[in-house]
Amino acid sequence: MTTHRPTPTNRAGDARHAAGNAQHAAGSAQHAPGPAGTLRKPTPAEIAAAAGRTIPDLIGPDLKVLFSGINPSLYSAATGHHFARPGNRFWPALHAAGFTDRVLHPSEQHLLPALGLGITNVVARATARADELTPDELVKGGDLLTDLVRRIAPHHVAVLGVTAYRTAFGRPKARIGPQPETIAGVPVWVLPNPSGLNAHFQLADLAEEFARLRAAL
Repeated sequence: MTTHRPTPTNRAGDARHAAGNAQHAAGSAQHAPGPAGTLRKPTPAEIAAAAGRTIPDLIGPDLKVLFSGINPSLYSAATGHHFARPGNRFWPALHAAGFTDRVLHPSEQHLLPALGLGITNVVARATARADELTPDELVKGGDLLTDLVRRIAPHHVAVLGVTAYRTAFGRPKARIGPQPETIAGVPVWVLPNPSGLNAHFQLADLAEEFARLRAAL
């Protein structure tokens, strides 16, 4: 599959405009084109039954950014779509930062590789909350992520969750932003966890951090 880098449009100003774009993205997400209005929502029983399930990685050749979540939510595992839980800000932040030309619905995730974007997780198994993962799981997940990065060689890796990154890669002092270390020789950015449970970062804050990454590509 041929991948294409998003057209650079005033990248130096991306971060400055991300907050305004985030407000637009939040409204657009409620009216996203595509199948958003036609997909059946999983039932509570289906969501509960998704514990421990996995979601296939979304990858392709010559990725500009491989985004790595911490692990799938039960809602995502029930639907088979990354970052699908209502309230997750990944898709609006991706648009507000200029990675996509509109807010994609999680079911449209298959469009990302053509934009040079991929998605994986540090830990594959789905849980209700990321804090249900053990430190050992995160460390092993970091090893598996390293193997994946070595195999597909994306241009950048973006880990969405600084606490998980610190544990998975033994970097207790890591902060949000570009990292001095690499993963299998690939530059690493740590972005805030876009989960709606992360009250420390609002959508505008997420969009600004995503835009910083995009401006560095």
